[in-house]
Amino acid sequence: MAKFKIKKGDLVEVITGDDKGKKAKILRVLPKTSQVIVEGCKVAKKAVKPSDKNPKGGFVDKEMPIHISNVKKAED
Repeated sequence: MAKFKIKKGDLVEVITGDDKGKKAKILRVLPKTSQVIVEGCKVAKKAVKPSDKNPKGGFVDKEMPIHISNVKKAED
């Protein structure tokens, strides 16, 4: 597993992809796959089966992982 200079809660800027230029907070770091989950970036609609928590089911917006090389620490 690699060590990264970015950790959960850091403010980062997306440097490539559809969300290029967005500045947001890191929600999770996935060191095994060298990916991070950034708040509000790379949002996908996921189908959800009905459950006790969500009795109707339907669709949920979920942030998907972005490779760590596609983000950089944002300067304040």
